[in-house]
Amino acid sequence: MENHYNNKQPINQWAEGDRPREKMLNNGKLSLSNTELLAILLGSGNADESALQLAKRILDAVNNNLIEFAKLSINELLRFKGVGKAKAVTIEAALELGKRRLAEKALGCIQIKSSKQAYELVLSELSDNYYEDFYILLLNRSSHLIRKVLVSSGGIGDTIVDPKKIFKIAIDHNASTLILAHNHPTNKLNPSSQDLSLTKKLVKGGNILSILISDHIIVGSDNYFSFADNGLLEEFYEEENPEEIS
Repeated sequence: MENHYNNKQPINQWAEGDRPREKMLNNGKLSLSNTELLAILLGSGNADESALQLAKRILDAVNNNLIEFAKLSINELLRFKGVGKAKAVTIEAALELGKRRLAEKALGCIQIKSSKQAYELVLSELSDNYYEDFYILLLNRSSHLIRKVLVSSGGIGDTIVDPKKIFKIAIDHNASTLILAHNHPTNKLNPSSQDLSLTKKLVKGGNILSILISDHIIVGSDNYFSFADNGLLEEFYEEENPEEIS
């Protein structure tokens, strides 16, 4: 492909095997250079450059360092002739997806072994709120975090939670275990009758689907209540599986 860096001819006029899109389709994404991948995002160049030449010029400006490239703002991208708002937004969107992928990969390294760890994972989202939010932590079989998901957001007194939605999210992410978490804006940590009823319902549904509800965390302004630590989940599972009690 190096011989095309000086070729001003539009890429769609090149031999099919030399075009970045066709090269990816035929040989896979690993066969493409960083310049070729960026050229695909650009789609076209300008009156003086092909998309590949424009991509090379952009990467040359950051010494071909993808970390520095990812720091370019939309306004900085717009300074390159041939990059309009649509192309700049496309590039920023692709970079953001890459960042989010790395963030989710990092989450997968977290293994939750205690209620305190679960509490710390939702503390920033749930403490000091004036309204109730309900999160679920999706875990795999080894209790590593798959994802943290906001299920519902409500008012000062409560939030409506749909068990079907919770289990659909769990199934979609192949989760084996769920930790429930929500806040009490009143800072009263004891579970309400609605909290108890919902948790029992989810334990029952999880039994059917082989998805374990391992805890339910209620978050206050500076403390938390754990259903598991206080023996409530054990009671609920005993009610669901009385035949297993010796």
